[in-house]
Amino acid sequence: MTQHLDWLNRYVAGQEDHVWHEMRQLGARVREPDFAPEAQAVCDEMARRARSNIETLVARLREQGYRLHQNDDDQTPTEPYTPPGAEAEELLHWLEQRLGALPMTLSSWIRIVGDVWLVGTHPQWPNSAAADPLVLELAGSRYPDSDIREYFADEIEAWQDDPDEPFLLPVAPDHFHKDNVSGGGPYGIILPDASAEAHFVGEARMPLVGYLNWIFRHGDFPRPTADEAQWHVIHQLTEGLHRL
Repeated sequence: MTQHLDWLNRYVAGQEDHVWHEMRQLGARVREPDFAPEAQAVCDEMARRARSNIETLVARLREQGYRLHQNDDDQTPTEPYTPPGAEAEELLHWLEQRLGALPMTLSSWIRIVGDVWLVGTHPQWPNSAAADPLVLELAGSRYPDSDIREYFADEIEAWQDDPDEPFLLPVAPDHFHKDNVSGGGPYGIILPDASAEAHFVGEARMPLVGYLNWIFRHGDFPRPTADEAQWHVIHQLTEGLHRL
Protein backbone atom coordinates (compact mmCIF):
# COMPACT_ATOMS: atom_id res chain seq x y z
CA MET A 1 0.00 0.00 0.00
CA THR A 2 2.89 2.38 0.69
CA GLN A 3 3.48 2.81 -3.05
CA HIS A 4 0.08 4.57 -3.21
CA LEU A 5 0.99 7.31 -0.75
CA ASP A 6 1.51 10.93 -1.73
CA TRP A 7 -2.24 11.11 -1.19
CA LEU A 8 -2.41 14.86 -0.64
CA ASN A 9 -0.63 15.79 -3.87
CA ARG A 10 -2.71 13.30 -5.81
CA TYR A 11 -5.90 14.59 -4.19
CA VAL A 12 -5.06 18.18 -5.10
CA ALA A 13 -4.21 17.03 -8.63
CA GLY A 14 -7.74 15.71 -9.14
CA GLN A 15 -7.48 12.06 -8.09
CA GLU A 16 -10.03 12.46 -5.30
CA ASP A 17 -11.94 9.23 -5.92
CA HIS A 18 -8.79 7.11 -6.06
CA VAL A 19 -7.38 8.63 -2.89
CA TRP A 20 -10.60 8.14 -0.91
CA HIS A 21 -10.83 4.55 -2.14
CA GLU A 22 -7.30 3.75 -1.00
CA MET A 23 -7.81 5.32 2.41
CA ARG A 24 -11.16 3.58 2.93
CA GLN A 25 -9.62 0.24 2.02
CA LEU A 26 -7.20 0.57 4.93
CA GLY A 27 -9.94 0.89 7.54
CA ALA A 28 -8.42 1.44 10.99
CA ARG A 29 -4.91 0.79 9.64
CA VAL A 30 -4.99 4.34 8.30
CA ARG A 31 -3.98 5.35 11.85
CA GLU A 32 -0.60 3.65 11.48
CA PRO A 33 2.39 6.03 11.31
CA ASP A 34 3.05 5.27 7.64
CA PHE A 35 -0.42 6.50 6.66
CA ALA A 36 -1.89 8.81 9.31
CA PRO A 37 -0.17 12.15 8.45
CA GLU A 38 -1.07 11.96 4.75
CA ALA A 39 -4.61 10.76 5.48
CA GLN A 40 -5.28 13.58 7.94
CA ALA A 41 -3.86 16.11 5.49
CA VAL A 42 -6.32 14.92 2.83
CA CYS A 43 -9.22 15.13 5.29
CA ASP A 44 -8.20 18.66 6.27
CA GLU A 45 -8.05 19.70 2.60
CA MET A 46 -11.50 18.17 2.11
CA ALA A 47 -12.81 20.29 4.98
CA ARG A 48 -11.29 23.47 3.55
CA ARG A 49 -12.97 22.76 0.20
CA ALA A 50 -16.28 22.06 1.92
CA ARG A 51 -16.03 25.32 3.86
CA SER A 52 -15.34 27.24 0.65
CA ASN A 53 -18.37 25.59 -1.01
CA ILE A 54 -20.60 26.48 1.92
CA GLU A 55 -19.46 30.11 1.96
CA THR A 56 -20.05 30.31 -1.82
CA LEU A 57 -23.52 28.80 -1.54
CA VAL A 58 -24.52 31.14 1.28
CA ALA A 59 -23.39 34.18 -0.73
CA ARG A 60 -25.21 33.03 -3.89
CA LEU A 61 -28.40 32.13 -2.04
CA ARG A 62 -28.48 35.54 -0.37
CA GLU A 63 -27.96 37.25 -3.72
CA GLN A 64 -31.01 35.37 -4.99
CA GLY A 65 -33.15 36.53 -2.06
CA TYR A 66 -33.19 33.20 -0.23
CA ARG A 67 -34.58 33.53 3.30
CA LEU A 68 -32.49 31.44 5.70
CA HIS A 69 -34.60 30.39 8.65
CA GLN A 70 -35.28 27.81 11.32
CA ASN A 71 -37.61 24.87 10.70
CA ASP A 72 -40.38 26.34 12.83
CA ASP A 73 -43.82 27.81 12.20
CA ASP A 74 -42.49 31.37 12.42
CA GLN A 75 -39.59 30.65 10.06
CA THR A 76 -37.32 32.45 12.50
CA PRO A 77 -34.32 33.98 10.68
CA THR A 78 -31.02 32.30 11.47
CA GLU A 79 -27.36 32.42 10.55
CA PRO A 80 -26.60 29.70 8.00
CA TYR A 81 -22.96 29.14 8.79
CA THR A 82 -20.77 29.57 11.86
CA PRO A 83 -17.08 28.62 11.82
CA PRO A 84 -15.64 26.54 14.67
CA GLY A 85 -14.82 28.28 17.90
CA ALA A 86 -11.89 27.94 20.26
CA GLU A 87 -13.57 24.95 21.95
CA ALA A 88 -13.39 22.69 18.86
CA GLU A 89 -10.34 20.74 20.03
CA GLU A 90 -11.85 20.35 23.49
CA LEU A 91 -15.04 18.93 21.96
CA LEU A 92 -13.03 16.41 19.94
CA HIS A 93 -11.15 15.29 23.05
CA TRP A 94 -14.44 14.99 24.95
CA LEU A 95 -16.01 12.84 22.22
CA GLU A 96 -12.95 10.59 22.02
CA GLN A 97 -12.99 10.05 25.78
CA ARG A 98 -16.61 8.89 25.68
CA LEU A 99 -16.84 7.08 22.36
CA GLY A 100 -13.33 6.11 21.29
CA ALA A 101 -11.77 6.83 17.93
CA LEU A 102 -13.35 9.43 15.66
CA PRO A 103 -13.10 9.31 11.86
CA MET A 104 -10.51 11.71 10.51
CA THR A 105 -13.10 13.48 8.34
CA LEU A 106 -15.20 14.17 11.44
CA SER A 107 -12.20 15.66 13.23
CA SER A 108 -11.41 17.85 10.22
CA TRP A 109 -14.99 19.08 9.95
CA ILE A 110 -15.21 20.08 13.61
CA ARG A 111 -11.83 21.86 13.54
CA ILE A 112 -12.10 23.57 10.13
CA VAL A 113 -15.73 23.86 9.04
CA GLY A 114 -18.00 24.22 12.07
CA ASP A 115 -21.80 24.19 11.77
CA VAL A 116 -23.97 24.74 8.71
CA TRP A 117 -27.76 25.18 8.45
CA LEU A 118 -28.99 25.98 4.93
CA VAL A 119 -32.73 25.49 5.49
CA GLY A 120 -34.77 28.34 4.03
CA THR A 121 -37.23 29.51 1.39
CA HIS A 122 -36.29 30.58 -2.13
CA PRO A 123 -38.34 33.40 -3.72
CA GLN A 124 -38.66 31.43 -6.98
CA TRP A 125 -39.31 28.13 -5.23
CA PRO A 126 -41.60 28.26 -2.17
CA ASN A 127 -41.15 24.61 -1.15
CA SER A 128 -37.34 24.66 -1.27
CA ALA A 129 -37.14 23.54 2.39
CA ALA A 130 -38.58 20.19 1.25
CA ALA A 131 -35.46 19.51 -0.86
CA ASP A 132 -33.38 18.33 2.13
CA PRO A 133 -30.93 21.28 2.27
CA LEU A 134 -27.59 20.75 3.97
CA VAL A 135 -27.50 20.79 7.76
CA LEU A 136 -24.52 19.52 9.76
CA GLU A 137 -24.30 20.58 13.39
CA LEU A 138 -21.19 18.95 14.79
CA ALA A 139 -19.22 21.68 16.50
CA GLY A 140 -21.91 23.50 18.48
CA SER A 141 -20.78 26.82 17.00
CA ARG A 142 -24.37 27.82 16.02
CA TYR A 143 -25.34 27.82 19.69
CA PRO A 144 -22.77 29.93 21.55
CA ASP A 145 -25.00 30.22 24.62
CA SER A 146 -25.28 26.47 25.11
CA ASP A 147 -22.94 23.49 25.16
CA ILE A 148 -23.48 20.85 22.46
CA ARG A 149 -21.77 18.37 24.75
CA GLU A 150 -24.85 18.33 26.96
CA TYR A 151 -26.98 17.26 23.99
CA PHE A 152 -24.47 14.65 22.89
CA ALA A 153 -24.13 13.40 26.48
CA ASP A 154 -27.88 12.75 26.69
CA GLU A 155 -27.76 10.83 23.41
CA ILE A 156 -24.75 8.78 24.55
CA GLU A 157 -26.42 7.97 27.86
CA ALA A 158 -29.60 6.79 26.11
CA TRP A 159 -27.52 4.59 23.78
CA GLN A 160 -25.53 3.09 26.66
CA ASP A 161 -28.80 1.86 28.20
CA ASP A 162 -29.32 -0.30 25.09
CA PRO A 163 -26.03 -0.56 23.15
CA ASP A 164 -27.04 -3.37 20.78
CA GLU A 165 -26.54 -1.07 17.77
CA PRO A 166 -23.58 1.24 17.04
CA PHE A 167 -23.93 4.74 18.40
CA LEU A 168 -25.33 7.26 15.91
CA LEU A 169 -24.10 10.77 16.66
CA PRO A 170 -27.03 13.02 15.66
CA VAL A 171 -25.92 15.79 13.30
CA ALA A 172 -29.06 16.98 11.45
CA PRO A 173 -32.85 16.67 11.36
CA ASP A 174 -34.24 14.42 8.65
CA HIS A 175 -35.73 15.90 5.48
CA PHE A 176 -39.25 15.99 6.97
CA HIS A 177 -38.21 17.99 10.03
CA LYS A 178 -36.19 20.40 7.88
CA ASP A 179 -39.52 21.17 6.20
CA ASN A 180 -41.26 21.55 9.59
CA VAL A 181 -43.15 18.27 9.17
CA SER A 182 -43.16 15.34 11.60
CA GLY A 183 -40.75 12.68 10.41
CA GLY A 184 -38.23 10.13 11.55
CA GLY A 185 -35.03 10.16 13.54
CA PRO A 186 -32.10 12.49 12.91
CA TYR A 187 -29.33 11.95 10.41
CA GLY A 188 -26.12 10.88 12.07
CA ILE A 189 -22.58 9.52 11.98
CA ILE A 190 -21.69 6.07 13.29
CA LEU A 191 -19.16 6.03 16.15
CA PRO A 192 -16.66 4.88 17.25
CA ASP A 193 -14.80 4.58 13.97
CA ALA A 194 -11.01 4.66 13.59
CA SER A 195 -11.02 4.94 9.78
CA ALA A 196 -10.32 8.04 7.71
CA GLU A 197 -13.85 8.41 6.36
CA ALA A 198 -16.97 8.88 8.48
CA HIS A 199 -20.05 6.76 7.77
CA PHE A 200 -23.11 8.97 7.32
CA VAL A 201 -26.63 7.67 7.94
CA GLY A 202 -29.41 9.72 6.38
CA GLU A 203 -31.96 8.88 3.71
CA ALA A 204 -29.35 6.30 2.72
CA ARG A 205 -26.10 5.08 4.25
CA MET A 206 -22.98 6.36 2.54
CA PRO A 207 -19.53 7.79 3.24
CA LEU A 208 -19.75 11.35 4.53
CA VAL A 209 -17.70 12.69 1.63
CA GLY A 210 -20.00 10.93 -0.84
CA TYR A 211 -22.97 12.58 0.84
CA LEU A 212 -21.36 16.01 0.71
CA ASN A 213 -20.42 15.66 -2.96
CA TRP A 214 -24.03 14.66 -3.68
CA ILE A 215 -25.25 17.76 -1.83
CA PHE A 216 -22.86 20.10 -3.65
CA ARG A 217 -23.64 18.61 -7.07
CA HIS A 218 -27.23 19.67 -6.42
CA GLY A 219 -26.41 23.12 -5.09
CA ASP A 220 -27.61 22.24 -1.56
CA PHE A 221 -30.98 20.85 -2.73
CA PRO A 222 -30.60 17.12 -3.54
CA ARG A 223 -34.16 15.92 -2.97
CA PRO A 224 -36.59 16.40 -5.92
CA THR A 225 -39.71 18.44 -5.17
CA ALA A 226 -41.57 18.22 -8.52
CA ASP A 227 -41.14 21.99 -8.95
CA GLU A 228 -39.47 23.01 -12.20
CA ALA A 229 -37.94 26.04 -10.46
CA GLN A 230 -35.69 23.67 -8.51
CA TRP A 231 -33.52 22.84 -11.51
CA HIS A 232 -33.17 26.49 -12.52
CA VAL A 233 -32.05 27.39 -9.00
CA ILE A 234 -29.61 24.47 -8.82
CA HIS A 235 -28.00 25.43 -12.14
CA GLN A 236 -27.29 28.92 -10.80
CA LEU A 237 -25.73 27.61 -7.60
CA THR A 238 -23.40 24.81 -8.63
CA GLU A 239 -20.93 26.48 -10.99
CA GLY A 240 -17.36 26.30 -9.74
CA LEU A 241 -17.99 24.39 -6.52
CA HIS A 242 -15.15 22.17 -5.36
CA ARG A 243 -15.26 18.41 -5.56
CA LEU A 244 -14.29 16.86 -2.23
